[in-house]
Amino acid sequence: MSTHHVGLIVPSSNLTMETELPEILGRRRELHPDDRFVFHSSRMRMKHVTPEELKAMNAQTDRAALELADARPDVVASACLVAIMAQGAGYHCTAEDQMRAALESEGVSAPVISSAGALLRALTALGARKVVMVTPYMKPLTQLVADYVADAGFEVLDTLSLEVSDNIAVANLDPMDLTEHWKRLDPQALEDADALVLSACVQMPSLPAIQAVEDAYGKPVLSAATATAWSMLTDLGLPAEAPDAGSLLSGRH
Repeated sequence: MSTHHVGLIVPSSNLTMETELPEILGRRRELHPDDRFVFHSSRMRMKHVTPEELKAMNAQTDRAALELADARPDVVASACLVAIMAQGAGYHCTAEDQMRAALESEGVSAPVISSAGALLRALTALGARKVVMVTPYMKPLTQLVADYVADAGFEVLDTLSLEVSDNIAVANLDPMDLTEHWKRLDPQALEDADALVLSACVQMPSLPAIQAVEDAYGKPVLSAATATAWSMLTDLGLPAEAPDAGSLLSGRH
């Protein structure tokens, strides 16, 4: 039995990262029963998904990373995709470097993953250049996310904003509603896209719908959460596979 200690940096109002990530890795034990994952979280205050609160939350990064360093994690992942993408093109590299430096100042050398960087890595691994996305954000924040993804070299053909600004309300959205929401994307964009990001937000639950939507769509379907899980497993040198979590976690990428 190998035990892997996972450090999570999450917004204080996030209810989903600590639910979906353990669920994905719990499913994985069906395939790899000798791998055990233990989770340790540090929280940064944020209740509403607004530019002001996102910026204030980012200012707490060093403190959260230093707290996790005391647990000596094997890998660290931060959970708020839009908080990073709202800061401008390529900011996930800056944020990851900042977390890594804080950990190293306490003698901890571990892979560091942001959900923003993980999504871009996962799209690259899937060979997806044209994407469509569903977000819970208000439209201006969705546009920031689309611009960020486009700046990284992808073509965002269409987006759907559910326009929920309260972060707890986002966590309480029914993930199975996504099995219908994705159909509201532009039909031609869906036809032309290489992949569908069903939840470009770690807080919006989507895992129960990922496989069902992928089966209906016939193309890769992923989320910020499945991308984060894939990146963590990859950086730990473990097979990146889990049942019923979409082709990204099929073990083929």
